[in-house]
Amino acid sequence: MSETKKTQIVVVGGGAGGLELVRRLGAKYGRKTHDIILVERNLTHIWKPLLHEVAAGSLDANLDEVGYGAHGARWGYRFFRGTLESVDRDRRVITTAPLIDEDGEEIVGRHTIRFDYLVLAVGAVSNDFGTPGVKDHCLFLESRANADRFRARMLNACLKTSQDIETGANPDARVRIAIVGGGATGVELSAALVDSAESLKNYGLEVFDRDRLSITLLEAGPRILPALPEKLSKAAHEELEDMGVRVMTGAMVTSAEKTGLLLKDGARVEASLKLWAAGVKGQDSMKTLGDLSQNRGNQFIVRPTLQTLDDDRIFAIGDCASYTPAGAERPIPPRAQAANQMATTAFKNLVALQDNKPLTAFTYNDKGSLVSLARFQTVGSLMGNLVGGRMAVEGRVARLVYNSLYRLHILGIHGTLGGLSLLALRPASRAFRPRLKLH
Repeated sequence: MSETKKTQIVVVGGGAGGLELVRRLGAKYGRKTHDIILVERNLTHIWKPLLHEVAAGSLDANLDEVGYGAHGARWGYRFFRGTLESVDRDRRVITTAPLIDEDGEEIVGRHTIRFDYLVLAVGAVSNDFGTPGVKDHCLFLESRANADRFRARMLNACLKTSQDIETGANPDARVRIAIVGGGATGVELSAALVDSAESLKNYGLEVFDRDRLSITLLEAGPRILPALPEKLSKAAHEELEDMGVRVMTGAMVTSAEKTGLLLKDGARVEASLKLWAAGVKGQDSMKTLGDLSQNRGNQFIVRPTLQTLDDDRIFAIGDCASYTPAGAERPIPPRAQAANQMATTAFKNLVALQDNKPLTAFTYNDKGSLVSLARFQTVGSLMGNLVGGRMAVEGRVARLVYNSLYRLHILGIHGTLGGLSLLALRPASRAFRPRLKLH
């Protein structure tokens, strides 16, 4: 007697939304009747809002990342390493591109994977708006590899500067860093770098201090953190300047060069390290996925159920999805909290589809925005859906809430019991870690 064919659910992308979704699906169905497959080009997951800490050296990603293979074995899904190349809706298969190692050798050839249901959770990439020189001369903060590269280059620059001062080759040497984009990423990275600079003298760079690190944060708009109320944006601006960060608003970058940035008003900002964090868009490679409807930013347009406009069996969640609620002027913003909430709705609807039950419309519960200024202060706004405005939080209360968002993520990808166990051990493990990761 032939074996019954398993229902195959393929999730492409192991970010905050995708990883939580496969964990829920694996826990629900297991391997007996279903085959849950996560397709992801990286081997490990790290929560994207933590990347600024990895870049600054204040977080060791090796101790906080999640390996997809082991996680899948624990939760009943399969991990397939690959990058999405195409979707064939008629045949119900996806194709992944050949996997090439750093030496150019092919590890795994082009591969096809069938699906009964498909969820696209491929995230987004930095939007350089076609600005000349950005791709060649700026770094980005989209992945752990990006964060590791930035940290390595920063530490090399700090070491060179320290030696130039010590030997007298250049007593006035500085490490000049320019960060383009006054959103959460740019603001948080600026603060984290200042915090790290204060500790470098304890790690062999005795003559290097905070004053040797020159950080410029550039924002094209009239103020940083435009998602926050103006009062809190101003508070963050003042806090950064008190730390020694030069904050420039109304500063539109027109081109990037090896040694600096040119601005629309003709000014020039000198910088040996330049990081671009001025907005996101869908991946350009998504344009090749055929007839799935997308917006101009390469995001998949979805219905209230998070199904794509063109196919009931294909969903999109997270930063790669564009959903504008009825009566709203703009789509749901690309935030980690939106990806987590979309994963919950997608899970419910995938179950409902198979049970021939009504689907649930996605409702975004805006918990507000929080921005961490390293160990100095946290500012933000909570309860974004409250009628009459938001509740502003600052200082210790905000830091507690900021940390709680990470805790919710841990519970989402590890389950309640496993998540609580990890969180209980986290303070003890951090107590024995070095404050900075310098390798």
